[in-house]
Amino acid sequence: MSEATPLVCLLHGPDQPGLVAKVSGWIFERGGNILHADQHRDLEAGVFFQRVEWTPAADTEFAAEEESFRKFAQELGMHATIGSPARRQRVALFVSKADHCFHDLILRWKAGEIPCELVAVVSNHEALRSASERYGLPFYHIPVTPEIKPAAEAAQLDLLSDLEVNLVILARYMQVLSDEFLTTFNGPVINIHHSFLPAFAGGRPYHQAHERGVKLIGATAHYATAVLDDGPIIQQDVARVTHRHGVADLIRHGRDLEKMVLARAVRWHLEHRVLVYGRKTVIFD
Repeated sequence: MSEATPLVCLLHGPDQPGLVAKVSGWIFERGGNILHADQHRDLEAGVFFQRVEWTPAADTEFAAEEESFRKFAQELGMHATIGSPARRQRVALFVSKADHCFHDLILRWKAGEIPCELVAVVSNHEALRSASERYGLPFYHIPVTPEIKPAAEAAQLDLLSDLEVNLVILARYMQVLSDEFLTTFNGPVINIHHSFLPAFAGGRPYHQAHERGVKLIGATAHYATAVLDDGPIIQQDVARVTHRHGVADLIRHGRDLEKMVLARAVRWHLEHRVLVYGRKTVIFD
C-alpha cells in the first residue's frame, strides 16, 4: 500500500474513558498519520462512535492493517469496520420507469462526485434501456410480476454475484425486495422514498400528503430492510407547500428533493461516513 492511500475506520461500542487517546496512540505507534477524526457519544445509550481516517506507514499491507486494527478494537470492546477510498465499491442501479434519480446519479458519477464503479443498470421495464446505453452502462431487463417474482429475484441475485456488486441503489425502483433477496445479497441496499418517513410510508405518498393537507413534503434515503420503508435513515429533507399546490405540484417539488437526498446518502455511504446501529445511523461530517 502506498503512503498516499488512507484507511477509514468506523468504530462503535460501550463508552469508556480514554478511547480517543487509545485509538490515536495505536495509529501513531505504528507510524501512521491521522488525516481526520470525528466522534460522537450517545449519552442515553452509553455508546461511543468514531470515524477516523489515517495514512498508514509506507508499504503497509491493507489486509494486515485491517486485521491488526480489528483485533485492537476487540480488545477495547469495540466493533470496527474498515475501508479505503482505493477500494471502490461496485454498484448496481435498480430502476423502473421514473428517470429523475437515474439521470442525476449517473451524471454525478460521471462528474466524479460519487466515488464508485457503476457496473449495471437493472430494471423491471425497458423504459430506460436506451438512456443507459447512451451513458455507456450495461442494461439488464429482468421483468417482475407477482407470479414470477421469486425467479426474477433469483436472476437478479445471480447477476449481482457475477458482477461482484457491493452496493445496490434503488433509484425509484417500484418493487419491494423480499427478505430472501436482502438476506442472500447480504450487502447494503439504499432506497429513496418520496416522503418524510415515518409519515406516508408505502405507495402514493404524494397523494397521501395532499389528502392530509400537509404543509411540508419530504424525501428519505434509507437502508432497505425486510420491513417496508422502515430501515435506518441516512438523509432526509423537506420543502414547504401550501393549499394551493396540487398533487402534480407536490410530485414536481418532491422530485428535486429525491435527487438531492439520494445523492447525498449514496456519497456518504461510499465515503464511509455512515455508521449503522440498531434502527439509527450516525453520519460523520
